[in-house]
Amino acid sequence: MEVDHLFICVTNPIQSAAALSALGLIEGTPNVHPGQGTANRRFFFQNTFIELLYLTDAQEAQSPLTAPTQLFERLSATDSQVSPFGVCFRPTTANEALPFPAWEYRPAYLPASLKVDVGRAPVSEPMWFFLSFAKRPDQMPPERAQPIEHANGFRQITAVRVTTASGEAFSATASCANQLSEFEIIQGNEHLMELEIDHGVQGQTRDLRPGLPLVMNW
Repeated sequence: MEVDHLFICVTNPIQSAAALSALGLIEGTPNVHPGQGTANRRFFFQNTFIELLYLTDAQEAQSPLTAPTQLFERLSATDSQVSPFGVCFRPTTANEALPFPAWEYRPAYLPASLKVDVGRAPVSEPMWFFLSFAKRPDQMPPERAQPIEHANGFRQITAVRVTTASGEAFSATASCANQLSEFEIIQGNEHLMELEIDHGVQGQTRDLRPGLPLVMNW
């Protein structure tokens, strides 16, 4: 298992996307999620992508199908205990077994044969989920290819650290994620995502707070 992509819940997608574009990242195509009440802006790297997720329809997000994901709570939260993040994983080997306790979510925007395995965890942690069908952006067929060559030279996200503001013991899913070499979740005073780009060889840092709870190191 490895990180497939990361989402950050935002209320102003235009401003949030502009902050990433200002770093020299080229934006990929956006997506709308019919039936889920959400849409996104996306920025791709060779091995993963950043998804800026925002609410488009509160009623859909609170429907019986979508409500168990707690996406609405994350997207509308004013409580600092609610994590605004999501961490998606993909398999690294064929037929890899799901390594954490989960339930099956079958959103309307996916073909009936596909599912999202959502990890069981409190909303104070990121939304953990697993896509058995996901692939690296640099392995996509030409018709689905996204921009992964950027003006700033960024190539791969090589490490992810997520801070949660909750003092609760981590769930089994979080503990499983913490075993990955490129991922770490810790407890702190605020919800924060820190990304290392290309092993931080340039020695540069950009803190995108308060607009985004994100620090980029490259």
